[in-house]
Amino acid sequence: MNIPVWKPLYFFGKLLGLSVAWEVSIGAAVFRVEDGRRRYLILRYPSGHYDFPKGHMEAGETEEETLFREVEEETGIKELSILPVRESIRYFYTAKGSERARRRREGRPLHIFKQVHFYPAETPASFVRISHEHTGFEWLPYEEALSKLTFDNARRVLKKSEEYIGRKEKEILSAP
Repeated sequence: MNIPVWKPLYFFGKLLGLSVAWEVSIGAAVFRVEDGRRRYLILRYPSGHYDFPKGHMEAGETEEETLFREVEEETGIKELSILPVRESIRYFYTAKGSERARRRREGRPLHIFKQVHFYPAETPASFVRISHEHTGFEWLPYEEALSKLTFDNARRVLKKSEEYIGRKEKEILSAP
């Protein structure tokens, strides 16, 4: 079911007594340069989809702190340079499987309005140690990563990241 992810709709659901949550996560389109080409890190999730590293903001964390923590937890990568541009996506989902069971145990809502802010982030690292949350990873050139990503939202994040990086490179090359 495709439900609009609109904050007033979330508040309306809460007002009606529905079990809904509004959650914010932070993620990164992590890339490294190898042989003069950018390669993006995409992770395979147990459900089979491919996406970027991301996770929930914890109380008191800044977006940057969340990004560093989540990328390290999910990939083992500690060295990142975050670029100063953000692309946000929103989606709605109902928790299933182990997430559903965990949310029930914790007394948390099963219907989630999710907002995720993504930043491009460069790393010199090539070694990746994936977490238990993933089943694989790949470092792919832009076009291959674009075709491998499962969701349109993720493809939009990658396109915006690539456009931003490309513009910055051109500015550097054209500077006197």
